[in-house]
Amino acid sequence: MGLRVERGILEPGASLFHSGSANMIDPMTVTIALAIAAAYVIGSIDFAVVIARMHGVDIHTVGSGNPGASNVLRSIGRFPAALVLVGDTLKGVIGAAMGMIASGTADPQIEWAFLAGLAAVIGHCYPIFHKFKGGKGVATGLGVLFFTVPLVGLIVVTTWLVLVKLTKTASISSLLVVFASIPLAMWQGVSGMSLVWLLATVALVVWRHRGNIRRVFTGSEQKVQA
Repeated sequence: MGLRVERGILEPGASLFHSGSANMIDPMTVTIALAIAAAYVIGSIDFAVVIARMHGVDIHTVGSGNPGASNVLRSIGRFPAALVLVGDTLKGVIGAAMGMIASGTADPQIEWAFLAGLAAVIGHCYPIFHKFKGGKGVATGLGVLFFTVPLVGLIVVTTWLVLVKLTKTASISSLLVVFASIPLAMWQGVSGMSLVWLLATVALVVWRHRGNIRRVFTGSEQKVQA
């Protein structure tokens, strides 16, 4: 039954909103969509490109040509690579945080945090500011884990550092910890659509490493400084 507003009192007989109100978009839906779009834009800021240019280097023309921390490490040095790693990780943290805030909850494992985090990883891999030619998404994905499941993020980064030390190959180490992040996240209670978006993030990172996988099997994958 509708309600009629008369002298400030709601009375039966009329709708509070006009008949077209059923077609109005939920404000929270708009907020979440904007957060996801903003996460993509933030993810598109390629710190490897920016920092390499500060050193007079076009990161796309040196080493493996990949605009990521590993190539910066091989081509420029440890400190610039550390800056890239921190910057790329923060993109994932900020993206996931924006998704959570937009959802109106304080639960970092809410599905929108993982979806916005995925958007940040997509931005890193296919940045709008750099002709959609980006990196592999590992560090940005790690940032998503640090925000949503901090213990998993800590385990993953520690394991990655150990594996890089042992294998001297960043791609192998990255793929191993990326796959391990799924059962670890489930152990920490990630489920439902949150797990689906995390799986999509992992799939994207693995897809971006397809060239590295081929080089590993042919024995031509480049090493990094341990």
